[in-house]
Amino acid sequence: MHPVTGSRATGPAAGRSASRLSADRARALPRMPAARPPVRSRADPEAVALLHRTARVLIDELPRLTDEVVALMREREPVYNSAAIDPNELWRDVNDSLSNNVRSLLYPKETRETARSCSWRIGADRAAQGLPLDALLHGFRIGCTVVWDELVESASREDPVGARGLVHVAADIWNFVDEHCTLVAEAYHEVGRQLAWHRENRFRIIIEALLDGTARVSDFPEAEEVLGLPEQGRYAVVALDHPGSGPAAPRPPEIQAGGRTVWHTGESTAHAIVLLGDVHPQQVARGLTVQPGARAGVSPAVTGLASVNVARQLADTALRACPATGEAALLEEHYPEALVVSSPDLATALADRMLGPVLALEPADRDVLLTTLTAWLDADGSAREAGRALFCHRNTVLNRLRRYEQLTGRTLHRPRDVVELSLALAAHGLLSLRPDS
Repeated sequence: MHPVTGSRATGPAAGRSASRLSADRARALPRMPAARPPVRSRADPEAVALLHRTARVLIDELPRLTDEVVALMREREPVYNSAAIDPNELWRDVNDSLSNNVRSLLYPKETRETARSCSWRIGADRAAQGLPLDALLHGFRIGCTVVWDELVESASREDPVGARGLVHVAADIWNFVDEHCTLVAEAYHEVGRQLAWHRENRFRIIIEALLDGTARVSDFPEAEEVLGLPEQGRYAVVALDHPGSGPAAPRPPEIQAGGRTVWHTGESTAHAIVLLGDVHPQQVARGLTVQPGARAGVSPAVTGLASVNVARQLADTALRACPATGEAALLEEHYPEALVVSSPDLATALADRMLGPVLALEPADRDVLLTTLTAWLDADGSAREAGRALFCHRNTVLNRLRRYEQLTGRTLHRPRDVVELSLALAAHGLLSLRPDS
C-alpha cells in the first residue's frame, strides 16, 4: 500500500539509459533481511471475511486509486512535482506497489515475500535516485490511508452496520504497514551506506590518479565533478610528513589560504591539492600550522589538473628539504636544499668533500665550526654580523673561518667554494634528519 516514485528521463536514448540503470541497481541491490515471524492476528473469522470481500473490490479499482494517490502525493510532497520525475513512470510504480500490497490482504502468506521484495526494491531504488526518505515514507503513508479509507467505504456500502467489523482487522493492517515502512527505510539506509562508500572510494581513487600522474585527459571532467576542482585551475600541492601512522598520526591541518582543498592521506605522508585562485603558494606555506614532530613541503603554483602530479613531486622535494620539524618549507625558498636532497648519494659526497675534516673533529670543536660557518653565510659573509648573532667578536669569527680553510684547503674568498660550502652545509643538516643517518 505504498506509492513510489521514478526519476527517469524520457525518449529512446533515455529508455536505454533507464534500462541500464535498472540493471545496475538490480546487481547492486543489497540482500533483503529474512522476514520476522508474522504477528498473530486476533481478528475473528467474520472480520477477516469482510476484509477479503472489500479487498477484492479494491483490486478492480486500482487504476482509480492510483490516480488518487498520485494526486495526493503531488499535492502534499513538492518533490513529486519535480521535472526530473517522469509522471508515467510514477503512475506505473504507484500502481505496481498498490497492487502488490492490496493482494497481500487477500493472500498474506502466499504474497508476503513478493510484497516485501517490492518494498525493499523501492527503498533501494529511491536511495539510489536521491529521493528524501521523509518524502518516500510520506508517500507510503498516503497510499496506506487511501487504501484504508477505501476499504471502510466499500464495507459501508455493503453493510453500514457490519462495516464496523473492520476495526478488528485494523491492527493487522497497520502492523503490515509498519513492517513495510521499516523495510523501506532499512533498504534506503543500506543503499545509502553503499553509495557513501562508493563515493568515498571514487573520491580517493581520483585523487590518487591526479597525484601519481596516472589520470588521463578523459578523466579530468569526472575529477572536476567529483572533487570540485576546475580542470584549468591554478594549484599547489602540500606534502605533510609525520612520525607514525594510524589513529595516533596527526590530522591534516587546515589550509588557511586558497580555495577548495582536498586531502589524500597515506601511511606516513598526506598530500593536499589546493585550488589557489589568486593566492601565492607562499601564503599557503605561511598559513600552514604544522604540529610538533611533523614537517610540510609546499610546491610552486601549476596550472591545470594535468600538472598536479608535477606539483606533488615538487611538494615531496620541498618536504625532504624542510630544515626542521614543526615547519613548512616552500620549495621556491629552498632550492639549494632541494638540489642536494634530490640526490642523497651526491649530497653525502659533497658534504664529505667540503666538510670531511670538520666532521672528524671532536664534537665540541665540530659544532662550533659548523655553527660559525652557517652564521657567516646567513650574514651574507659579514664577520661582524655573524659575531653579533654568535655573541662573539668579529675576529673570533675570522679565526674560525681561517681554521676551516686550513682544515679543508678551501678558500672562502672564492665564490665557487662558498657555493659548494653552502650546499654542503644544507646537505649535512638535512641528511642528519634522516632516520637512517
